[in-house]
Amino acid sequence: MTKYLISFPSAAMQVSPEDLPAVGDAARAVIEEAKAAGVYVFAGGIHEGVAPVRVSADGAVSAQVYPGSHLDGGFTVLELPSREAAIAWSAKLSAACQCDQELREFMYDPAS
Repeated sequence: MTKYLISFPSAAMQVSPEDLPAVGDAARAVIEEAKAAGVYVFAGGIHEGVAPVRVSADGAVSAQVYPGSHLDGGFTVLELPSREAAIAWSAKLSAACQCDQELREFMYDPAS
């Protein structure tokens, strides 16, 4: 099976503060459904209150991240039998989060 990344940037979620708890509940319900279906790998959101850093091979830490590497929002990784299944799960998350999702396919890695 193939792993798929389903994600959205923070700016895509245009939800009122009063609707945010219901959106969170709906998204968690889809995640629970994915767990029950045995396709769940990982899900989470980038903590935007913590600044990213770049770490080199020698352990040096720099506040300068790669140009154009802005990363925020929510992410879900599912392991699915087909792209069609990935599109169907993306649609469920899109409905729950009330914003379109981006779908990406991970390259095959026999060790993962």
